[in-house]
Amino acid sequence: MLALVLLGSIWALNKHHPFGSSLPRLGFLLSPSHGFWKQAEPQTPRKAKSIRLPKLNSEVEVVFDERMTPHIFASNLKDAAYVQGYVTASLRLWQMDLATRAVSGRLSEILGEQTLEYDRIQRRKGMVTAAENELSAMKGDPVEWAVLEAYADGVNAYIQTLVPVDYPLEFKLLNYSPEPWTPLKSALMSKRMAETLCSRNSDIPATNTLRALGRESFDFLFPEYNPKQSPIIPESVPFDFQPVAPDTSAQPEPAMIGQLWRQPMMPTPPPFLGSNNWAVSGAKTASGNPILCNDPHLDLSLPSIWFEIQIHTPEVNAYGVSLPGLPGIIIGFNKDIAWGVTNVGHDVLDWYAIKWLDEQKSRYLLDDQPQKVTEVIEEIRVAGRKTPVLDTVKYTVWGPVVYDEPSSPYYDLAMRWLAHDKPTGNSFHQVGTFWRLMKARNYDDYSEALKGFDTPAQNFVFASREGDIALKVNGKLPVRQPGQGRFVQDGSFSGNQWRAFIPRDQIPQVRNPERGFVSSANQHSTSPAYPYYYLGDFDDYRGRVLNRLLEGMNGIEAKDMMALQFNSYSIMAEESMPVFLGLLEGASLDAAENEGLQLLKAWDYNYRKTDKAPLLHRALLDSAYALTFDEFFDRPDSLAMLTPELWRFIDLLANHPGHAIFDAKQTPEKENAAAIVQKAYKAAVKAWYADLKSGKTDWGKFNGADISHLLRLPAFSRLDLYTDGHNNSLNAIRQGHGPSWRMIVELGDPVKAYGVYPGGQSGNPGSPFYDNMVTQWAEGKYNVLNFMSSPSEKLPKMLSTWKFKS
Repeated sequence: MLALVLLGSIWALNKHHPFGSSLPRLGFLLSPSHGFWKQAEPQTPRKAKSIRLPKLNSEVEVVFDERMTPHIFASNLKDAAYVQGYVTASLRLWQMDLATRAVSGRLSEILGEQTLEYDRIQRRKGMVTAAENELSAMKGDPVEWAVLEAYADGVNAYIQTLVPVDYPLEFKLLNYSPEPWTPLKSALMSKRMAETLCSRNSDIPATNTLRALGRESFDFLFPEYNPKQSPIIPESVPFDFQPVAPDTSAQPEPAMIGQLWRQPMMPTPPPFLGSNNWAVSGAKTASGNPILCNDPHLDLSLPSIWFEIQIHTPEVNAYGVSLPGLPGIIIGFNKDIAWGVTNVGHDVLDWYAIKWLDEQKSRYLLDDQPQKVTEVIEEIRVAGRKTPVLDTVKYTVWGPVVYDEPSSPYYDLAMRWLAHDKPTGNSFHQVGTFWRLMKARNYDDYSEALKGFDTPAQNFVFASREGDIALKVNGKLPVRQPGQGRFVQDGSFSGNQWRAFIPRDQIPQVRNPERGFVSSANQHSTSPAYPYYYLGDFDDYRGRVLNRLLEGMNGIEAKDMMALQFNSYSIMAEESMPVFLGLLEGASLDAAENEGLQLLKAWDYNYRKTDKAPLLHRALLDSAYALTFDEFFDRPDSLAMLTPELWRFIDLLANHPGHAIFDAKQTPEKENAAAIVQKAYKAAVKAWYADLKSGKTDWGKFNGADISHLLRLPAFSRLDLYTDGHNNSLNAIRQGHGPSWRMIVELGDPVKAYGVYPGGQSGNPGSPFYDNMVTQWAEGKYNVLNFMSSPSEKLPKMLSTWKFKS
């Protein structure tokens, strides 16, 4: 591992300003006593350590197991949070610093000019304002606020022990120092997850596409619900309530008929981020105990997204994973219950067109009355510049004006995003939700804990030792009339605002369904029978395969759940391949093309790493899609446009083969689906052979998972991992994205739990615990999670014990 550190540092030193900032002090960095050599850690850390922390109330003991997982034993909640902050910072300090800089628009302070535009957008999105609003709400709960302050005190206590020689390597590479942690930074971490999970939107491309195609063609190509969908809440579950009526004065049609929006799209999370969770009742397991499983799919990185931890106090004994920078456990279990999350995907970000009343854009129109903007001057400090870059952000009744087009003095776009709101109506909030889950004992405790969680909306799965299983589509969700929020809305009319939110007791939820399991995989929350309209970004395949497989399983054991999380079967392939084969019948094929056809016919629709057929299927799918929707890809302008969903494309091939969409505009012939697929297949075979010649001889070599260091330093990354999976399978691996934590919990007496994530506990590339779990993750293997009851409990292997005293 030390060699990797050396190679990575040499790479950095030989690049001209590799990170857009001045190079570190080379003599200092290369010094054997002060530089990167100091990052090397032994295989076995020191067995015992005594640490004094002045703000502790009582002694705390931390046991590190064989994977460097800390098990914190404290006599009260505040001390536990204090030590959690200290321990997390000792292993992940630079990651915490970088994450908060990224979300708040402060990367340019350390990375220079290359991140200036990114920082400007982050400031214009109002990320710090959103965090301040959440923090203001959390101050209202004395327990929640005490936990946040104690966590920050613990982080700072660790920072105060450091001198420059001890800084994590990345601080040395970028030549800057850690700064004090604050509760605001923890709130920023919460907003970072909101940004990742609930900031996707398609209002602008949808509006442009509607303008370009017209209503009839738009509605035909872009239906909102896949009739083959298997929703999260079973269709047998009734909705026995009187829904809140939407405001019928809202205008679902796009603002300003005839207007095309040419603003560059704000970066959004990739569409194939997703997650799986499920719980099976004791009636379906071999032991008679419920089993809960969760594998959130996110961007994969080193240091890893998650930090494994156990927290034990007189009122709490919970194990799971935390987000470095936030106190508590996000996904985990105790002796009585287990819980997990997947993203809901409902759209809670709308764009409003602002009608300016002056060239200075200081006043805008609302309900025929002038309104003044609130201007906030953002100072963006940039490494290498003597003076900061100033940017004026204008706030309206809707939110900040993110898209400001100088060439258009009349219309700009303001962002209405739920994550900006100060949480109201709850006695506790995000942090309080997870601390309550950590000490929950039953379904009622779980339900009560979720009342404080607003955004990003999550599918909270639950199982208890009492035998209950449940799932709630939990969060604050606006009441809309059909179509509202799908397109850019008129910001001069207050009737377009959200007037109400779905009551908590009417959000989609299910408890102990007759089928014996609950599940979610980012698909639609409900069937169209649900009385509230919602829109968003939903998966069309993983939920269907998950429900199909769980339906047919009985006598389930933990090993069966491990295999299910690693399952690479694709319903997308199952549905598309017969359609392709049917359209290829009668085509004139050469020897290579016939060879490929036989391979596809024999394929079982799994994306195993050793399979060759997925390579050819991918090339065929991509080629046929691009040829079909050439009108969308070959536009002379750079207009943001929607493209039809994959399920709709396959449906068009199967059921509308003569539709005009298959006619290529650049050819004199009138093509149909068969002509497009046959042409695409010939191109796909050539691409397949090119892949084979380049060394991508099977799916694993083509789709190899990349787990990159946060600075994209190859020597500190794990690249081209050879593993199964596809973004449409349960094992949703696609290059730099995939299962970020796999957890399986059987709620017996005692509880048995298993888990793994693609990384290690340490953020130090020179540590043996930096990436020690990557290989077993790629192979679908798990660790037994050591759920301890006391610090004196014997573990198979214990690395170290830290004792904290005041």
